[in-house]
Amino acid sequence: MEDDKPKTMQRMIAILDCFSGDQPELGVREIARQIGFSRSTTGRLLQAMKDLNLLQQNPNTLAYSLGGKVLAWAGIYLSHLDVRDVALPAIRELHELSHETVSLYVLEGNERVCVERLESTQNVRVVARVGRRIPLYAGSAGKVFLAYLPLERCKAILRETPPQAITEFTITDRKKLMDELEKIRQQGYATSYGEWVADAAGVSAPVLGSRGEIIAVVTISGPIARFTPEVMEARTKDILRLAASISHEMGYSGKDSVF
Repeated sequence: MEDDKPKTMQRMIAILDCFSGDQPELGVREIARQIGFSRSTTGRLLQAMKDLNLLQQNPNTLAYSLGGKVLAWAGIYLSHLDVRDVALPAIRELHELSHETVSLYVLEGNERVCVERLESTQNVRVVARVGRRIPLYAGSAGKVFLAYLPLERCKAILRETPPQAITEFTITDRKKLMDELEKIRQQGYATSYGEWVADAAGVSAPVLGSRGEIIAVVTISGPIARFTPEVMEARTKDILRLAASISHEMGYSGKDSVF
């Protein structure tokens, strides 16, 4: 019985991963199909997770959604992200200046996770869902993390998660990507045109800690059609100024560096 516990936990995590902003409610059949288990096995797991308050069930449709315990854990996780609290005023200012989606990412394992975002008020916009995990090799925010991490850590991440073509513009050539990361380190920001989402552009800058280590990344993103060279130049100036302000609040003096 003891040996079954890790497998049960893995299965429960797989079930939780089925839910998203696009699919907040799922039925037994949909979940069983996604995780590759029988309906009977999936049903037993769902009932156990409901009993643990990990899931809740709609009494009318019988579909499942995330339960109160998961939301409580999320609140605890976010409440301890000091950088999120510190960055929020700057994120709001960037949002007012750009009228585009502004996001804050932190590093978790070999991926970046969105922990705060203010969406554009325009009809056509880029949506960056809080909690979404994204590989580091695609998009401006991920490239900033790779550029500012210690070189050996960067290389290890790229070995463990080799770049794959998410869109036709994703940089998959290792040398080309490393050259891009060097450029980002020198200029202090990264841009992306369709690397993660084909019709989306973005510009990102690092938030540094007291030792010059990267602790978060701020991103402005929107449809490529609105990110003309003139707009990108203006947004880059804004994000560099405000990312530097957040870094200062996090203890960065501009003198020390992990490199």
